[in-house]
Amino acid sequence: MLKKLASVRGILSILLLLSIVYAAYGIYYKVSYWGFHFTPRQSANIWTIEAHISFEPTGEPIKVALTTPRSSDAFKILEENVVAEGYKTSKNKEESRLVLTSAPKVDKQDIYYKIMLFDNIDTRGKIKADAPKAPKQPIFDEQRLAAAKQLLQLAQKQDGDAVSQIIRLLNEEPLQPAVQAYLPVKSTQQIMVEIITDLLSLKGIPSRTARGFRLEESKKALSPDLMIEAYIDGLWKIYDIKTGKKGLPDNFVLFQRGGQSLIDVEGGENSVIKFSVLKSITSSMKLAGRRAELFDQQRNFQYSIYNLPLAQQNTLKWLSIFPLAILVIVLMRNVIGLQTMGTFTPMLLAMSLVKTGFWPGLLCFAIIMVLGLSIRFLMSKFNLLLVPRISAVVIFVILIMQFLTVIGYQLEFNIAQSAVFFPIIIMSWIIERASITWEEDGALNACREIVFSLIVAIATYFVISSEYIRHIMFAFNELNLVILFIVMLLGTYTGYRLMELKRFRPLVKS
Repeated sequence: MLKKLASVRGILSILLLLSIVYAAYGIYYKVSYWGFHFTPRQSANIWTIEAHISFEPTGEPIKVALTTPRSSDAFKILEENVVAEGYKTSKNKEESRLVLTSAPKVDKQDIYYKIMLFDNIDTRGKIKADAPKAPKQPIFDEQRLAAAKQLLQLAQKQDGDAVSQIIRLLNEEPLQPAVQAYLPVKSTQQIMVEIITDLLSLKGIPSRTARGFRLEESKKALSPDLMIEAYIDGLWKIYDIKTGKKGLPDNFVLFQRGGQSLIDVEGGENSVIKFSVLKSITSSMKLAGRRAELFDQQRNFQYSIYNLPLAQQNTLKWLSIFPLAILVIVLMRNVIGLQTMGTFTPMLLAMSLVKTGFWPGLLCFAIIMVLGLSIRFLMSKFNLLLVPRISAVVIFVILIMQFLTVIGYQLEFNIAQSAVFFPIIIMSWIIERASITWEEDGALNACREIVFSLIVAIATYFVISSEYIRHIMFAFNELNLVILFIVMLLGTYTGYRLMELKRFRPLVKS
């Protein structure tokens, strides 16, 4: 018998280890590919960017090329569409270039492009990439080259890394004479980026342009701000060309990295492009399907519980927490040794406490138990049969709940109103079981079982009422398999329960 028990424990231990490995892989998979989090109500920002392109046709065939974002480690595309009547649309995926062509037109043209981005993260030192090719050396005459080298020497006196030093030198106030002589009379953002790129090329640092938008209140027409990215220490790091600060500014969404010009228009003149940006917030889990699709994991997500309608997901969310509540009951009964009125009665009471609230629920439970037991002892004098007696107790419990609900409504006392959430049959059975235990084993044992049932229910309540625990058990439901084998292993435990140690202390010593 002992050998058989040892072999069962060995098999269950192996299964438990395998379930832990499987759960660990499942958690890693969901976090990496579906974007799940360990904290509930984790939100994700969705950025809706709309580009409005307008121009006047010249009477020639029209070709409009717009550089668009592409999914990357920095952000991912949720949806994009184009509103351009009479245009043929194509996209060069390698260059992320949207091309619209049309026959010659006469009237002023308006084209709208909308894209929704998510996971727009701060890219400060986070985007790993293969080393790009060495930058081409800018074509300078001797005088220009000497001036550039002088600027690089002056930049070393500034704070920060090589990129920040150059940017801060060019934006220093007042400008040093050498810098003032190097810069053109009118410096635009594009000119500043070109100058910074040339200086970085002389130092052998690859760089590229980045475009994005700062969210501004009550401003619908935005022009993209230019930033610069430099490849340093195996990472692409982004810099503000005005301050030299690394990382994305607050309320800033990236639109484009590197590539060609933002927009080219053939067959049109006086072209203007304006952007509007809108930020919205959604649940991170709602984007899990799209994240899975981007990682070519759509089939796995399609056959998961997270692809079900929300009403069914909410039901399964409560079912996912039950195995953990069952584990608490098994520990309380088989390891600690608390005797309860029914095996899973405490779990049902805990569910009732979740609905009613902790203190209101405890008060209603006490009132119903006191009144119910009083009525049950009065009924014992009639010597009724078991089924009619329990049925009568059920009816009395219903009348008590109705009474408490009416009183609570009249007094605006929410504690009494919560009585309707207690399971009627369970309460009636507890009252019947307590009265029988009272008669057979005495009042002390009956009260002990009621108290122990309430203790287990309270412990279970604190487990299932935690939003963090409910979220983890639902999002990573592979953990239920681990709980299954833990419960089965506890089923092989044949030692003393904690409550029995005091009773059998002499045997333990001997």
